[in-house]
Amino acid sequence: MLRYLATMFNRMRKRMKRWRFGARRVMPRQIRVEASSFCQLRCPSCPTPSGLIQPAIGSGFLTLANFRKLLDGAPDLERIELSNYGEVLLNPQLPQILEYAHQKKIRITMENGVNLNHAKEAALEGLVKYGVCAITCSIDGATPESYRKYRVGGNFETVIKNIEKINLYKARYGSELPHLRWQFVVFGHNEHEIAAARDMAQRLGMEFHTKLTWDSTFSPIGDAELVRAQTGWQSLTRQDYEDEHGESYASGICKQLWDDPQINWDGKVLGCCRNFWGDFGGNAFRDGLSASLNNEKIAYARAMLMGRRPPRSDIPCTTCEIYITRRRSGNFVEID
Repeated sequence: MLRYLATMFNRMRKRMKRWRFGARRVMPRQIRVEASSFCQLRCPSCPTPSGLIQPAIGSGFLTLANFRKLLDGAPDLERIELSNYGEVLLNPQLPQILEYAHQKKIRITMENGVNLNHAKEAALEGLVKYGVCAITCSIDGATPESYRKYRVGGNFETVIKNIEKINLYKARYGSELPHLRWQFVVFGHNEHEIAAARDMAQRLGMEFHTKLTWDSTFSPIGDAELVRAQTGWQSLTRQDYEDEHGESYASGICKQLWDDPQINWDGKVLGCCRNFWGDFGGNAFRDGLSASLNNEKIAYARAMLMGRRPPRSDIPCTTCEIYITRRRSGNFVEID
Protein backbone atom coordinates (compact mmCIF):
# COMPACT_ATOMS: atom_id res chain seq x y z
CA MET A 1 0.00 0.00 0.00
CA LEU A 2 2.79 2.42 0.90
CA ARG A 3 4.57 1.61 -2.37
CA TYR A 4 1.34 2.32 -4.27
CA LEU A 5 0.86 5.66 -2.51
CA ALA A 6 4.48 6.62 -3.20
CA THR A 7 4.06 5.78 -6.88
CA MET A 8 0.87 7.86 -7.13
CA PHE A 9 2.57 10.76 -5.31
CA ASN A 10 5.51 10.74 -7.73
CA ARG A 11 3.18 10.67 -10.71
CA MET A 12 1.21 13.60 -9.32
CA ARG A 13 4.41 15.54 -8.61
CA LYS A 14 5.61 15.03 -12.20
CA ARG A 15 2.22 16.05 -13.53
CA MET A 16 2.17 19.23 -11.43
CA LYS A 17 5.69 20.07 -12.61
CA ARG A 18 4.62 19.73 -16.23
CA TRP A 19 1.61 21.98 -15.60
CA ARG A 20 3.73 24.56 -13.78
CA PHE A 21 6.01 24.98 -16.77
CA GLY A 22 3.26 24.76 -19.40
CA ALA A 23 4.58 21.44 -20.71
CA ARG A 24 1.59 19.15 -20.17
CA ARG A 25 1.22 16.60 -22.94
CA VAL A 26 -1.00 17.77 -25.79
CA MET A 27 -3.08 15.54 -28.04
CA PRO A 28 -5.78 17.67 -29.67
CA ARG A 29 -8.84 16.30 -31.39
CA GLN A 30 -8.53 18.92 -34.10
CA ILE A 31 -5.54 20.10 -36.11
CA ARG A 32 -4.71 22.28 -39.10
CA VAL A 33 -2.89 20.89 -42.15
CA GLU A 34 -1.78 23.02 -45.11
CA ALA A 35 -3.18 21.25 -48.17
CA SER A 36 -1.42 23.57 -50.62
CA SER A 37 1.19 26.27 -50.11
CA PHE A 38 0.76 27.40 -53.73
CA CYS A 39 -1.50 30.33 -54.55
CA GLN A 40 -2.29 31.82 -57.95
CA LEU A 41 -3.12 35.31 -56.65
CA ARG A 42 -0.79 38.16 -55.68
CA CYS A 43 -2.54 39.86 -52.77
CA PRO A 44 -0.34 42.82 -51.66
CA SER A 45 -0.32 42.10 -47.90
CA CYS A 46 0.05 38.33 -48.12
CA PRO A 47 3.48 36.74 -47.46
CA THR A 48 2.84 33.94 -49.98
CA PRO A 49 3.36 35.81 -53.29
CA SER A 50 6.25 37.82 -51.83
CA GLY A 51 8.13 34.61 -51.03
CA LEU A 52 8.32 35.29 -47.29
CA ILE A 53 6.83 31.89 -46.51
CA GLN A 54 9.50 29.99 -48.43
CA PRO A 55 12.13 29.40 -45.70
CA ALA A 56 9.72 27.64 -43.31
CA ILE A 57 6.80 26.54 -45.47
CA GLY A 58 8.24 26.05 -48.95
CA SER A 59 6.16 25.07 -51.98
CA GLY A 60 4.18 21.88 -52.16
CA PHE A 61 0.97 19.94 -51.75
CA LEU A 62 -0.28 17.61 -49.05
CA THR A 63 -0.26 14.12 -50.59
CA LEU A 64 -2.92 11.47 -50.13
CA ALA A 65 -0.26 9.03 -48.89
CA ASN A 66 0.87 11.37 -46.10
CA PHE A 67 -2.71 12.27 -45.23
CA ARG A 68 -3.60 8.59 -44.85
CA LYS A 69 -0.51 8.01 -42.69
CA LEU A 70 -1.47 10.95 -40.47
CA LEU A 71 -5.07 9.83 -39.96
CA ASP A 72 -4.21 6.17 -39.50
CA GLY A 73 -1.76 7.09 -36.75
CA ALA A 74 -4.11 9.46 -34.91
CA PRO A 75 -7.43 7.65 -34.35
CA ASP A 76 -8.73 10.28 -31.90
CA LEU A 77 -8.74 13.09 -34.48
CA GLU A 78 -12.16 14.58 -35.19
CA ARG A 79 -11.58 17.70 -37.30
CA ILE A 80 -8.94 19.02 -39.73
CA GLU A 81 -8.69 22.54 -41.17
CA LEU A 82 -7.07 22.39 -44.63
CA SER A 83 -6.59 26.04 -45.63
CA ASN A 84 -3.87 28.50 -44.68
CA TYR A 85 -1.29 30.36 -46.79
CA GLY A 86 -2.04 28.65 -50.11
CA GLU A 87 -5.14 27.81 -52.14
CA VAL A 88 -6.57 24.44 -51.12
CA LEU A 89 -8.40 23.89 -54.41
CA LEU A 90 -5.12 23.79 -56.34
CA ASN A 91 -4.21 20.47 -54.69
CA PRO A 92 -4.58 17.85 -57.47
CA GLN A 93 -5.42 15.11 -54.93
CA LEU A 94 -8.03 17.11 -53.03
CA PRO A 95 -11.04 14.91 -53.99
CA GLN A 96 -9.21 11.79 -52.82
CA ILE A 97 -8.10 13.51 -49.60
CA LEU A 98 -11.69 14.56 -48.88
CA GLU A 99 -12.96 11.07 -49.65
CA TYR A 100 -10.52 9.46 -47.21
CA ALA A 101 -11.40 11.96 -44.48
CA HIS A 102 -15.06 11.17 -45.08
CA GLN A 103 -14.37 7.44 -44.75
CA LYS A 104 -12.55 8.06 -41.45
CA LYS A 105 -15.39 10.31 -40.22
CA ILE A 106 -13.10 13.34 -39.95
CA ARG A 107 -14.83 16.71 -40.23
CA ILE A 108 -13.04 18.91 -42.77
CA THR A 109 -13.13 22.70 -42.78
CA MET A 110 -11.56 25.38 -44.98
CA GLU A 111 -12.34 28.32 -42.74
CA ASN A 112 -9.01 30.11 -43.01
CA GLY A 113 -10.03 30.91 -46.56
CA VAL A 114 -10.13 29.85 -50.19
CA ASN A 115 -10.18 32.20 -53.17
CA LEU A 116 -12.17 29.92 -55.53
CA ASN A 117 -10.57 31.31 -58.68
CA HIS A 118 -9.53 27.94 -60.08
CA ALA A 119 -11.37 24.73 -59.21
CA LYS A 120 -11.89 21.52 -61.13
CA GLU A 121 -15.42 20.20 -61.27
CA ALA A 122 -14.44 17.07 -59.30
CA ALA A 123 -13.09 19.24 -56.49
CA LEU A 124 -16.23 21.40 -56.33
CA GLU A 125 -18.41 18.30 -56.25
CA GLY A 126 -16.14 16.70 -53.67
CA LEU A 127 -16.70 19.61 -51.29
CA VAL A 128 -20.36 18.59 -51.14
CA LYS A 129 -20.16 14.85 -51.81
CA TYR A 130 -17.70 14.27 -48.96
CA GLY A 131 -19.37 16.64 -46.53
CA VAL A 132 -16.87 19.44 -46.01
CA CYS A 133 -18.35 21.31 -43.04
CA ALA A 134 -17.49 24.95 -43.66
CA ILE A 135 -15.67 27.09 -46.21
CA THR A 136 -14.66 30.74 -45.95
CA CYS A 137 -14.50 32.47 -49.34
CA SER A 138 -12.24 35.52 -49.49
CA ILE A 139 -14.16 38.07 -51.58
CA ASP A 140 -13.19 41.68 -50.88
CA GLY A 141 -15.66 43.57 -53.01
CA ALA A 142 -19.07 43.40 -54.67
CA THR A 143 -17.82 44.30 -58.17
CA PRO A 144 -14.96 43.08 -60.38
CA GLU A 145 -13.31 46.50 -60.16
CA SER A 146 -13.08 46.52 -56.36
CA TYR A 147 -12.33 42.82 -56.01
CA ARG A 148 -9.25 42.75 -58.23
CA LYS A 149 -7.57 45.71 -56.50
CA TYR A 150 -6.55 43.44 -53.63
CA ARG A 151 -7.12 39.93 -55.03
CA VAL A 152 -4.65 40.66 -57.80
CA GLY A 153 -4.94 38.13 -60.62
CA GLY A 154 -8.38 37.01 -59.45
CA ASN A 155 -11.65 37.05 -61.36
CA PHE A 156 -14.78 38.08 -59.48
CA GLU A 157 -17.21 36.48 -61.95
CA THR A 158 -15.37 33.15 -61.77
CA VAL A 159 -15.57 33.15 -57.98
CA ILE A 160 -19.32 33.80 -57.98
CA LYS A 161 -19.88 31.10 -60.62
CA ASN A 162 -17.95 28.57 -58.51
CA ILE A 163 -20.06 29.43 -55.48
CA GLU A 164 -23.17 28.90 -57.60
CA LYS A 165 -21.80 25.52 -58.70
CA ILE A 166 -21.28 24.49 -55.08
CA ASN A 167 -24.88 25.48 -54.37
CA LEU A 168 -26.06 23.38 -57.32
CA TYR A 169 -24.21 20.36 -55.95
CA LYS A 170 -25.71 21.02 -52.51
CA ALA A 171 -29.18 20.92 -54.10
CA ARG A 172 -28.30 17.77 -56.09
CA TYR A 173 -27.06 15.91 -53.00
CA GLY A 174 -29.71 17.38 -50.71
CA SER A 175 -27.00 18.65 -48.40
CA GLU A 176 -26.69 21.75 -46.24
CA LEU A 177 -22.92 21.31 -46.29
CA PRO A 178 -20.59 23.02 -46.73
CA HIS A 179 -21.71 26.11 -44.87
CA LEU A 180 -20.38 29.02 -46.92
CA ARG A 181 -19.02 32.24 -45.48
CA TRP A 182 -18.22 35.41 -47.44
CA GLN A 183 -15.19 37.09 -45.85
CA PHE A 184 -14.81 40.76 -46.76
CA VAL A 185 -11.55 42.49 -45.80
CA VAL A 186 -12.43 46.18 -45.55
CA PHE A 187 -10.31 48.72 -47.45
CA GLY A 188 -10.78 52.30 -48.55
CA HIS A 189 -11.49 51.15 -52.11
CA ASN A 190 -14.29 48.74 -51.17
CA GLU A 191 -15.85 50.23 -48.02
CA HIS A 192 -18.77 51.61 -50.06
CA GLU A 193 -19.63 48.06 -51.22
CA ILE A 194 -20.07 46.40 -47.82
CA ALA A 195 -23.87 46.58 -47.94
CA ALA A 196 -24.02 45.33 -51.54
CA ALA A 197 -21.69 42.43 -50.74
CA ARG A 198 -23.80 41.51 -47.72
CA ASP A 199 -26.90 41.39 -49.95
CA MET A 200 -25.09 39.24 -52.52
CA ALA A 201 -23.96 36.87 -49.80
CA GLN A 202 -27.52 36.49 -48.57
CA ARG A 203 -28.78 35.68 -52.07
CA LEU A 204 -26.05 33.04 -52.38
CA GLY A 205 -26.95 31.46 -49.04
CA MET A 206 -23.74 32.62 -47.39
CA GLU A 207 -22.91 34.05 -43.99
CA PHE A 208 -21.25 37.48 -44.27
CA HIS A 209 -18.23 38.55 -42.21
CA THR A 210 -16.09 41.69 -42.33
CA LYS A 211 -12.44 41.62 -41.30
CA LEU A 212 -9.63 44.08 -40.54
CA THR A 213 -6.70 44.09 -42.94
CA TRP A 214 -3.23 43.05 -41.77
CA ASP A 215 -1.73 46.13 -43.46
CA SER A 216 -3.49 49.42 -42.73
CA THR A 217 -1.16 51.30 -45.11
CA PHE A 218 -2.67 49.57 -48.16
CA SER A 219 -5.85 51.40 -49.24
CA PRO A 220 -6.66 52.67 -45.72
CA ILE A 221 -10.26 53.17 -44.66
CA GLY A 222 -11.55 56.60 -45.68
CA ASP A 223 -15.09 56.92 -44.34
CA ALA A 224 -14.76 55.83 -40.74
CA GLU A 225 -18.38 56.47 -39.81
CA LEU A 226 -19.68 54.48 -42.77
CA VAL A 227 -17.47 51.52 -41.90
CA ARG A 228 -18.45 51.65 -38.22
CA ALA A 229 -22.13 51.78 -39.17
CA GLN A 230 -21.79 48.83 -41.57
CA THR A 231 -19.58 46.63 -39.37
CA GLY A 232 -20.27 47.58 -35.76
CA TRP A 233 -16.53 48.06 -35.23
CA GLN A 234 -14.95 50.75 -33.09
CA SER A 235 -11.32 50.04 -33.97
CA LEU A 236 -10.57 50.43 -37.68
CA THR A 237 -6.97 49.16 -37.68
CA ARG A 238 -5.25 46.33 -35.82
CA GLN A 239 -3.14 48.87 -33.95
CA ASP A 240 -6.31 50.70 -32.83
CA TYR A 241 -7.70 47.37 -31.65
CA GLU A 242 -4.54 46.65 -29.65
CA ASP A 243 -4.64 50.13 -28.08
CA GLU A 244 -8.31 49.69 -27.19
CA HIS A 245 -8.22 46.12 -25.89
CA GLY A 246 -4.62 45.67 -24.73
CA GLU A 247 -4.16 42.60 -26.92
CA SER A 248 -3.60 41.77 -30.58
CA TYR A 249 -6.56 41.50 -32.94
CA ALA A 250 -5.53 37.91 -33.65
CA SER A 251 -4.37 36.96 -30.14
CA GLY A 252 -6.57 33.86 -30.11
CA ILE A 253 -4.20 32.26 -32.62
CA CYS A 254 -1.72 31.46 -29.83
CA LYS A 255 -4.02 28.83 -28.31
CA GLN A 256 -3.67 26.80 -31.49
CA LEU A 257 -0.43 25.40 -30.05
CA TRP A 258 -2.63 23.52 -27.57
CA ASP A 259 -5.98 22.83 -29.21
CA ASP A 260 -5.62 23.29 -32.98
CA PRO A 261 -1.93 23.10 -34.01
CA GLN A 262 -0.75 23.84 -37.55
CA ILE A 263 1.02 21.13 -39.56
CA ASN A 264 2.73 22.02 -42.85
CA TRP A 265 2.02 20.22 -46.13
CA ASP A 266 5.28 18.28 -45.64
CA GLY A 267 4.59 17.35 -42.01
CA LYS A 268 6.65 20.04 -40.27
CA VAL A 269 5.07 21.36 -37.08
CA LEU A 270 4.43 25.10 -37.32
CA GLY A 271 2.27 25.40 -34.21
CA CYS A 272 -0.13 28.08 -35.40
CA CYS A 273 -1.56 29.38 -38.67
CA ARG A 274 0.32 32.69 -38.37
CA ASN A 275 3.83 31.20 -38.20
CA PHE A 276 5.73 31.25 -41.49
CA TRP A 277 9.28 31.93 -40.24
CA GLY A 278 10.32 28.77 -38.40
CA ASP A 279 9.21 25.32 -37.25
CA PHE A 280 9.33 23.37 -33.99
CA GLY A 281 11.53 20.53 -35.16
CA GLY A 282 9.00 17.71 -35.22
CA ASN A 283 7.42 16.13 -38.30
CA ALA A 284 3.94 14.67 -37.95
CA PHE A 285 4.34 12.31 -40.93
CA ARG A 286 7.73 10.98 -39.84
CA ASP A 287 7.46 11.04 -36.04
CA GLY A 288 3.71 10.64 -35.58
CA LEU A 289 1.33 13.37 -34.46
CA SER A 290 1.66 12.85 -30.70
CA ALA A 291 5.47 12.88 -30.63
CA SER A 292 5.76 15.86 -32.97
CA LEU A 293 3.35 17.96 -30.89
CA ASN A 294 5.10 17.24 -27.59
CA ASN A 295 8.82 17.70 -28.17
CA GLU A 296 10.94 19.98 -26.00
CA LYS A 297 10.84 22.93 -28.39
CA ILE A 298 7.09 23.28 -28.73
CA ALA A 299 6.60 22.54 -25.03
CA TYR A 300 8.94 25.44 -24.25
CA ALA A 301 6.98 27.67 -26.64
CA ARG A 302 3.77 26.90 -24.76
CA ALA A 303 5.48 27.83 -21.50
CA MET A 304 6.63 31.12 -23.10
CA LEU A 305 3.11 31.95 -24.22
CA MET A 306 1.86 31.36 -20.68
CA GLY A 307 4.52 33.73 -19.32
CA ARG A 308 6.34 30.92 -17.50
CA ARG A 309 9.55 30.96 -19.51
CA PRO A 310 11.59 33.79 -21.09
CA PRO A 311 11.81 34.07 -24.88
CA ARG A 312 14.39 31.91 -26.62
CA SER A 313 16.03 32.64 -29.97
CA ASP A 314 15.25 29.23 -31.49
CA ILE A 315 11.50 29.47 -30.77
CA PRO A 316 9.44 30.91 -33.66
CA CYS A 317 7.06 32.70 -31.27
CA THR A 318 9.88 34.95 -30.02
CA THR A 319 9.73 37.27 -33.05
CA CYS A 320 5.96 37.06 -33.59
CA GLU A 321 4.19 40.41 -33.19
CA ILE A 322 1.39 38.74 -31.24
CA TYR A 323 3.80 37.33 -28.64
CA ILE A 324 5.70 40.62 -28.48
CA THR A 325 2.40 42.35 -27.64
CA ARG A 326 1.72 39.73 -24.96
CA ARG A 327 5.09 40.39 -23.32
CA ARG A 328 4.55 44.14 -23.44
CA SER A 329 1.07 43.97 -21.92
CA GLY A 330 1.62 40.98 -19.63
CA ASN A 331 -1.48 39.41 -21.16
CA PHE A 332 -0.28 35.83 -21.49
CA VAL A 333 -2.23 32.76 -22.56
CA GLU A 334 -4.38 31.15 -19.88
CA ILE A 335 -5.06 27.44 -20.19
CA ASP A 336 -7.70 25.70 -18.10
